[in-house]
Amino acid sequence: MSLDAPQPDPVPPRLDLRGIGLRFGAVQALADVSLQVRPGEILALLGGSGCGKSTLLRAIAGLEQPETGTIRLDGTLVSEGGRGVAPEARGVGLMFQDYALFPHLTVAENVRFGLHGRPAAEARTLAQARLEQVGLADRAESYPGTLSGGESQRVALARALAPGPRVLLLDEPFSNLDRRTRDRVRDDTLAVLRASGATALLVTHDPEEALGFADRIALMRRGRIVQVGTGPDLYDRPATRFAARFFGDLVEIGGTCRGGSVATPFGPVPAPGHAEGAAVTLCLRPQAIRLGAPEASLWAVVRERRFLGASALLTLSAEGLPEPLRLPVTADDPHGPGDSVGLSLDRDRGFIFADETD
Repeated sequence: MSLDAPQPDPVPPRLDLRGIGLRFGAVQALADVSLQVRPGEILALLGGSGCGKSTLLRAIAGLEQPETGTIRLDGTLVSEGGRGVAPEARGVGLMFQDYALFPHLTVAENVRFGLHGRPAAEARTLAQARLEQVGLADRAESYPGTLSGGESQRVALARALAPGPRVLLLDEPFSNLDRRTRDRVRDDTLAVLRASGATALLVTHDPEEALGFADRIALMRRGRIVQVGTGPDLYDRPATRFAARFFGDLVEIGGTCRGGSVATPFGPVPAPGHAEGAAVTLCLRPQAIRLGAPEASLWAVVRERRFLGASALLTLSAEGLPEPLRLPVTADDPHGPGDSVGLSLDRDRGFIFADETD
C-alpha cells in the first residue's frame, strides 16, 4: 500500500446516514440525506419549519422508515430500503419538547421507566446517578406536577440518558421555556452532555442556539442538507445565499462581474470565480460595515436611533444602497437622527453569490 494512500478511519461514525429518502404522498420529506456523526459529538439539525429536520430525527429513532438509503449505528445496519430494527432495539434515546413525563410516577420512577429489564437495585442506582448529574437528586420522590419547566426538562434529560443510549436525539427541547430559563437550562444540558460523553443530535430552528450548543451544524432546506460544518464555517463561509441569510441580517447589493470585480456603492469588490458578465449579489453582514471610519468610502444619513439597553440600532440611508441599512452600535455611540456618518467596508467579510445559485 502506498504511504500516500488514505488510511481507513479506525473508529466508525457513531451514526452514519447514506442517501436517506422519505416521501409522504406527494411531499418529498427527505431527499438523499447523508450525514456522519462522530462518537461524543453534538450536532445540530437546523432549519425552518417543514424542512425535514424532525422527520430525519424520527427516521434515526425508527419511528419513520426511509424508503431509500441506509442508517448505521456504530457500524451496525439498523435501516435499509423501508425495513429496519425496532426503535427499542436501536439504543437511541429520545427527548421531545413536551418532555412526556408520567404524572402519576415520581421523578425517580420516571427516570427508571427506561430501565425495564435491569435488576431493581441497578435501576435505582443508575436513576439516582443521573438525577445527581442533572442536579435533582433531592427531588427524586417529587411528582412532575410540582416541578418547574426547567426541572421537568432536566428530569426528561436524566431519563433519556439513564439507559446509556448510543445516540441521544433532542427535538426542540427548550422551545417551551421562557427565554431566561431557556438560556440557563440549555447551558446545564450542554454541561451534562459534555460530562457524560454522549453523542447527541439537537433539532432546532434557532441559529443562535445551534451556534452556541453544537460542535457542528447541518443546515436543512426542503428535505435536503444544504451545508454541514462548524458554526464559524456556516457563519463566515456560507455555501449559498440561503445559508448566509439564515444566520442573520444581510445587506444585499446586486451587480455584474466586470474584470474580476463587482461595482458597489463602497467601490469595487473582488469577485473571484465568477464569469465575466455574470449577475451576482454581494451579501454583507452588518459587522462588515464600519461606522465613522476616517477612510470612509460611502456617506450615509442616520434616519432613526432605537435604544436597546446595552446597545442601540441605527437606521441609515445612503445613495446606491437598495434599502435602509440597520447597524448595531454600543449604547454610548453618539450618532443620532440627521447625522451624516462615513461608512467603510471590510471586504473580507462579504460573500458574493451568482444570482442563479439560490
